[in-house]
Amino acid sequence: MKTLLTMTSLISILLIAPFLIPVSDLENTVVPRLLADEDSMFVTINNADIHYKAKGEGKPLLMLLHGFGASTFSWREVIGPLSEEFSVIAFDRPGFGLTSRPLGEDISSFNPYSLEGQVELTVSLMEYLGFEEAVLVGHSAGGLTALEVAAQHPEKVLGLVLVDAAIYTEDTDSFLFKILTSTPQGRHLGPLISRTLLRNSDSILEMAWYDPERLTDEIREGYRKPLKASNWDRALWELTLARRPYDSSKVQSVRIPSLVITGDSDRIVPVQDSIRLAEELHSAELFILPETGHLPQEESPALFLEIVIPFVRSLIEKD
Repeated sequence: MKTLLTMTSLISILLIAPFLIPVSDLENTVVPRLLADEDSMFVTINNADIHYKAKGEGKPLLMLLHGFGASTFSWREVIGPLSEEFSVIAFDRPGFGLTSRPLGEDISSFNPYSLEGQVELTVSLMEYLGFEEAVLVGHSAGGLTALEVAAQHPEKVLGLVLVDAAIYTEDTDSFLFKILTSTPQGRHLGPLISRTLLRNSDSILEMAWYDPERLTDEIREGYRKPLKASNWDRALWELTLARRPYDSSKVQSVRIPSLVITGDSDRIVPVQDSIRLAEELHSAELFILPETGHLPQEESPALFLEIVIPFVRSLIEKD
């Protein structure tokens, strides 16, 4: 009987204790638009105020989709050179950068953090800008969104450039993920988990780079800037809640000219995943960049451009 009472008390503590931990709003944060750069632009699509940057006037349109924890800032080294020949749009995917963070009832009918919502927003932004199709350049988690746009709307995608794309990650199957996202206790503590994760963003960034010594104060600050936007922590948790296991068998159904690019020293998305992706895509060419980590467009921009620009030119010739 005593053992039973002890177990009951322990279970009660585990069930109730998380709700006793306060999850107050972050201090010293502002509306994302107040953090805008001189070349920032915004458009409201569905329930999200999308932040984007547009450069160039040529054809075709290149849409740049950044990875987890990043923003339009991660394309700073290549957006200018690409725009000398093509129209280029870089935008902040929901949950990141200076795109707004709808919450609560605002996402009950349309969830911009889900993969389906991100696909719809990507296509809607393309159409808002007056383009019927685009070359999608997706990095890491942005590569997954780009691939899914191609799977759902192949008529909208002229070509794919998948950079260290996170297609085969299976962390949604972990016991911890399921506990945190499926229980009221985990959902309550979620924003605190987000804060813990991205407040350690410097160490994540260092792991992403082949040579962390090349990380300047300016680069570090560029990645920290979105953490000044209101509700970034709660939106990041909504993004986590919206994640679902991805059916990677879709890869083989995508029949669009593709480039797969990876750094040879990527410690976040294994190089073998990119090799597998290039093998499973119907029409793909693989490039492994030497002495490069998870961010080829930042670490090896010259090599990145040498690969991407001829590929895009070839698409125009075929078209």
